[in-house]
Amino acid sequence: MTTLVDNKKVHFNYEIGDTFEAGVELLGHEVKSLKKNQGSLDGSYMIVRGGEAYMVNTFIPPYQENNTPDGYDPRRNRKLILNKKEIAELASIEGDRGLTIVPISIYNKGNLIKVKLGVARGKKKYDKRESIQKREVDRNVRREFRDR
Repeated sequence: MTTLVDNKKVHFNYEIGDTFEAGVELLGHEVKSLKKNQGSLDGSYMIVRGGEAYMVNTFIPPYQENNTPDGYDPRRNRKLILNKKEIAELASIEGDRGLTIVPISIYNKGNLIKVKLGVARGKKKYDKRESIQKREVDRNVRREFRDR
């Protein structure tokens, strides 16, 4: 299992609860682009519309700029492959106030491309400050042990 794209800010901006795994419907050149570790999950989220789940605002650049199909949108909505029970559960979570479903990472599983989704609740400013302070304390402790 190789991580292709990681959402670096998700643990800083959100508290992650449950996680889900979903397949993604991609075009061939999008798969090639992801395998070159290109793409970004910043600002992306998941919605359920018409009994289907979509990943919105995920940026996957074209693999080769000159060979890209006309009208290709790198931020297009991408359909997620889930079973009906998972879609119903995610739809009920999506309806809850204050909760959103965000992609955490895109990775290989065999020869398939999968997305790790997390149920997230946004952090307040003081929670983010607490995360920064904890990270700096851990960094200082590691530095002290390394120097000894």
